[in-house]
Amino acid sequence: MFKSLLPEGPGTRPLADAFRACRAHFLWAAGFSALVNLLYLTPTLYMMQVYDRVVPTGGLTTLAFLTVIAVLALGALSGLDWIRGRLLLRAGLRLDRLLSARVLARVTDREGPAPGVQVLREFDNVRAAVAGQGALALFDAPWTPIYLLCCFLLHPAIGVLTLIGGIVLVALAVANERDSRPRLSRAIQAANTAYAAQEAIAGQAEVVRALGMREASIARQVGQRHEAVARQADAQLTGGRYSGAIKFVRLTLQSLALGVAALLAVRGQLSPGAIIASSVLLSRAVAPIELLVGAWPGLVQARASWRSLIELFSTTASQDAVRTALPDPVGRVTLESVSMRYGGSDTVQLRQVSLSVSPSEVLGVIGASGSGKTTLARILAGGVRPTGGVIRLDGAAYEARPGDDLARHIGYLPQTPSLFAGTIKDNIARFASTVEQDSGQVDRDAVAAAQAAGAHDMILRLPHGYDTALGPFGAGLSAGQAQRVALARAMFRDPVLLVLDEPNSNLDQEGETALLAAVRRAAARGAAVVVVAHRAGVLAQVDRLLMMADGSVQIEGPRESVLERLRQASVKASSAA
Repeated sequence: MFKSLLPEGPGTRPLADAFRACRAHFLWAAGFSALVNLLYLTPTLYMMQVYDRVVPTGGLTTLAFLTVIAVLALGALSGLDWIRGRLLLRAGLRLDRLLSARVLARVTDREGPAPGVQVLREFDNVRAAVAGQGALALFDAPWTPIYLLCCFLLHPAIGVLTLIGGIVLVALAVANERDSRPRLSRAIQAANTAYAAQEAIAGQAEVVRALGMREASIARQVGQRHEAVARQADAQLTGGRYSGAIKFVRLTLQSLALGVAALLAVRGQLSPGAIIASSVLLSRAVAPIELLVGAWPGLVQARASWRSLIELFSTTASQDAVRTALPDPVGRVTLESVSMRYGGSDTVQLRQVSLSVSPSEVLGVIGASGSGKTTLARILAGGVRPTGGVIRLDGAAYEARPGDDLARHIGYLPQTPSLFAGTIKDNIARFASTVEQDSGQVDRDAVAAAQAAGAHDMILRLPHGYDTALGPFGAGLSAGQAQRVALARAMFRDPVLLVLDEPNSNLDQEGETALLAAVRRAAARGAAVVVVAHRAGVLAQVDRLLMMADGSVQIEGPRESVLERLRQASVKASSAA
């Protein structure tokens, strides 16, 4: 059972290693389960001795000794049962400690629409199964044959009755698994879809209200929730039907065991003490099966969640690649035949784009909406990987550096500022204080970045300055303020490549003046700067212009040369009209 939990595919080694780290917990839990199940024979042996030795002879001393021994054994049983529960809980905590950060890292590294929205919930399903009743049921299940053997030792007829009852219960459990598995799978999928939709709507509540989509979005969410609840109810009703049948069979078997044992006692083939003992033994023999059926939905869900985690780690296997530490780059960026097509889309966003940007050079990127400008900016920033071609920083492919090490040398300002809940200082410093010991240095670097972006005075005018707390998505700032804070974040610790996507879209005159000065300062210190823009103000600072259309580079060259060609093309178009 343990070996089946260890995936062997590429990228899945952290999952296997985490479970190997918990092997001692599982082995000790299995050992304690063996002792617990042996001690479960205590009531059976006690009753047999009382009815067969104490009652016929009136031996009160024997009764006292038997009672003391039984109480001690039952106390040991309770203690061992508590310990094995604690061991499995500790195993779940260790899994969380070893894997939660890795799971989050893989989610961040995975690309695609809404990647891994439910991944942590999937991981919690696995952890809950490891630390819950499902694992205990699996540890108890192998002891069913031992109890069955004890029933045969008591009398073959009791053993046959237990065997037949066990076969019936196993058949019901198998039927329950086959019937419940697809229903549970559909219920899990529907629930994940509903949760993802709710999170998306909650994150855009302002837009929903402003566009009058409140009633429609609520109706849509309620419909998805009703579907998820209906599928869950269907799975539970199916499982409940089998659980009821299993409980009926078990109770019937216990009663039949009493009846058969009484008949055998009347015929002198069984002692009176074995009458109740036979019912208790049969109950213990089939109890793990009933417990498994009750825990089965959780185990099935955990198995599906484990497969999802394996798939996540398999598709992000490159994160485990060992990379040689490279020297800090100076900022020479090269794109070699870069193409981009987003997953599930037939539209090509970039087609064989090749260009280079040198240190201290400012490249402006222009073009109509949908021409591929933002996709180019995202690829240059390392936010997404191209589906074809190579991007190099100082000659080394982006993939040659670990993700955070690469990002340390790149400053990125997306179209939407994308600030996070936390203080302004935390946002500018990219939350570096959570992983670095020298908080004073982080503070100094954050202030220096704000000064380089021309946002320092604006931040100081806020109620709490750099310590002003922002809500989710940067709530608490105007669009222009958020864009200036995001620019400061892009300039944190002087990156050698600065990628600015529509950096002046929300800025007033003061903000745009600060932006232009920031671009000049970045280029003066040797950074390569790429600016995607529609408004002409920021384009006055660029050295070269690149015009895109339909994902391809149409014109590229010195700024004045490109602008002159565009003017000539406009004149020709006007004359032709």
